[in-house]
Amino acid sequence: MLPNAVPDHIQARLADYARLLRVDRPIGSLLLLWPTYWALWLAADGFPSVGNFIVFTLGVFMMRAAGCAINDFADRKVDRHVKRTKDRPLTSGRIEAWEAIALFAGLCVTAFLMVILFTNTLTLYLSFGGAVLAFIYPFMKRYTHLPQLFLGAAFSWAIPMAWAAEAGEVTKLAWLLFTANVLWTVAYDTLYAMVDRDDDIRIGIKSTAILFGDADRAVIAILQSLVVLILILVGQQAELGVFYYLGLVAMACLFVFQQHLARFRERDGCFKAFLNNNWAGFAVFTGLLVDRIIS
Repeated sequence: MLPNAVPDHIQARLADYARLLRVDRPIGSLLLLWPTYWALWLAADGFPSVGNFIVFTLGVFMMRAAGCAINDFADRKVDRHVKRTKDRPLTSGRIEAWEAIALFAGLCVTAFLMVILFTNTLTLYLSFGGAVLAFIYPFMKRYTHLPQLFLGAAFSWAIPMAWAAEAGEVTKLAWLLFTANVLWTVAYDTLYAMVDRDDDIRIGIKSTAILFGDADRAVIAILQSLVVLILILVGQQAELGVFYYLGLVAMACLFVFQQHLARFRERDGCFKAFLNNNWAGFAVFTGLLVDRIIS
């Protein structure tokens, strides 16, 4: 039998880094990716350049991983008190705090270099805003019941950046798309926060799930409705066709299904409803893509 090429302690170390950066849980990257693709395809009024497609695809995965690293750094002392997060590598001591900071900085610098080398000046300027939002979001849950709003801005900042890279400007349509995505992010991250609501109340962490209380599902439904309505306006202004609107119909149906999943406010149901948003974003992108192919 051949000896193991990689020692067990190194394998364990790499596995912990992968968990810190959520390599094993790509849902966050996908929720970032679909709106970024919406922006690229709309800004291009057709198909985006191969270069921008590659830069923003890689950038999404890098910045999501960076966000996870700084999030776990910010939460390292409270994660141990939450059922879902108590075994994370940083809070359990398997990874040091400085390592998380180093990974955050390294990923941000790498993404920043891609912007410098392969996009334009406007995109470069916008990238500073994205880095600031990625850094401050994890700390907002200590000061406001609206950390999901800051996450929405962070998760949506790729939209004006992608638009600037592809079109050389950021139009009103881009900011309309940005607004829709901020509202969508608040909706699905409230579902995510409902999973940890009991633990968060006990340890003093703030969230929209706590703020909305018994009105949580109603507020989420209102936000989801606004998302669909704004995306209809985007379609009208961009003169999109029937396949785009079919994608919006699919998104609306998935939102109704999410309400069904979260109807009892149980951890498992709320988490499944959160995960389902990946398909909602994919449905809109698929409709947009098909519309561009046949137009």
